[in-house]
Amino acid sequence: MKAYTPAEVQAALSEATVAGWQLHATTGEIFKQFKFENFVAALEFVNKIGVIAEELQHHPDITINYNRVNLSVTTHDAGGLSALDFKLAARANGL
Repeated sequence: MKAYTPAEVQAALSEATVAGWQLHATTGEIFKQFKFENFVAALEFVNKIGVIAEELQHHPDITINYNRVNLSVTTHDAGGLSALDFKLAARANGL
């Protein structure tokens, strides 16, 4: 998998399918916080993300804080962001 150039990253972040995702200036990952009504709803979302991650064989970092879920992704094998990161981001937004 090929890492995106900075221009490709910016173009990908401008796509509507990944609305709300941001580039972390220090780590180079993309990240987003999702907020839910309660812990149970947040946990249900995380379980759905787990299914998507297994389908894509691409696993995000996940943090749950009561009703907030933080996701961050990068493609370690590519040494940066790749199409796979944005595919996972779009699928997460689709939930």
